[in-house]
Amino acid sequence: MALAIRVPLRLVVAGTISLSLTASRAELQAQGVPPTLQQERGDLTAWLAEAPLSPFAAVALHPIGPGLTIGVAPADIPLAEFGSGTVNEKNGLAILTVDGRHRSLPRGRPVAIGPYTLLTAGARGRATLAVFGAPREAKRPTYYPYRGDLVASAALEPPERAGPFVVLGLDGLDTQAVEAGFLRIAWENQEARLRVYRLGEADDDEAALFVFFQDPTNGKGSYPAGRFVELIPQGGGRYQLDLNRARNPFCAYSTVFPCPAPWPGNRLTVPVTAGERYIETPKAR
Repeated sequence: MALAIRVPLRLVVAGTISLSLTASRAELQAQGVPPTLQQERGDLTAWLAEAPLSPFAAVALHPIGPGLTIGVAPADIPLAEFGSGTVNEKNGLAILTVDGRHRSLPRGRPVAIGPYTLLTAGARGRATLAVFGAPREAKRPTYYPYRGDLVASAALEPPERAGPFVVLGLDGLDTQAVEAGFLRIAWENQEARLRVYRLGEADDDEAALFVFFQDPTNGKGSYPAGRFVELIPQGGGRYQLDLNRARNPFCAYSTVFPCPAPWPGNRLTVPVTAGERYIETPKAR
């Protein structure tokens, strides 16, 4: 699994979509949003509201390190239902021990225990444990109006960096990355050369190409840390970059997740008023 909590931008969600989403699709149609993007956004909304690994269900995220405690406070992850438990990494595998009983937590594979779902991620020696509970009330993502002029197609220019390295993915967890190259685009008298990473293990067939970018809307309509967008293969070595598909990282939905660091050079000087927006909730006084 490339991203420990994988949320493909073309994900398929089982089940039906609520009537509130039907209304939102009508709004999207009025904005001229293509049907495939309407479906993508509706699927994401349903996933955020219902999925066991939704960021709105996140309870805690903690490095396993030399070992962590889980259970009755003052545990590293306080969850009274676990009594007194520990999580340790042995030979690259995370082991949960509660009342002398052991249970393996295979990396990248959700494990349901009582009312919680546990998920380990990260390379050997850098593993983390994420805990999910019942989803909180999820806010429906909001978007800028659709802009057809922010859809570009181009071939990748050669990469500057060789070999794999570790970055934080859209889900705020460590993932392997390879620099796939650069995508050069131009609009509104601006030319940009965007760094593209392939996120996921080398043998992961679902590993996709992403751009994590920042622009002047950050903190002024879009998420302060920046946004992700997945490239769409078009064949012949060309890719489509549709900035209307820009997505917020998980840290926009939950403070449990850390925000990824900016990718070098991916700072646009023209506002990208397209894709997912971010409206900060006012703090209580």
